Amino acid sequence: MNIAHSFMEGNGRSMRIWLDMMLKKHIQKVVNWQNVDKDLYLMAMERFPVNNLEIRTLLQENLTSDCDNREVIFKGIEQSYYYEGYKKED
Repeated sequence: MNIAHSFMEGNGRSMRIWLDMMLKKHIQKVVNWQNVDKDLYLMAMERFPVNNLEIRTLLQENLTSDCDNREVIFKGIEQSYYYEGYKKED
């Protein structure tokens, strides 16, 4: 999805929501995005078209079966704003 939708704004957020819904449907797990290091994630996404092992490993290490927990889902969406360059308000 990241390659097909190559726009910077909203691309990552859309991809993460889509990925979580696919994971929830097929393996009853979602990514706990709060635990995914932003810098490692962004580097892995840059290299994804050449080698997807980094992103797969990073995400697999942060899977949770707590996929019906609204806090995990909404914190993941909130976290996506910080991945895309928005600054967290104090």
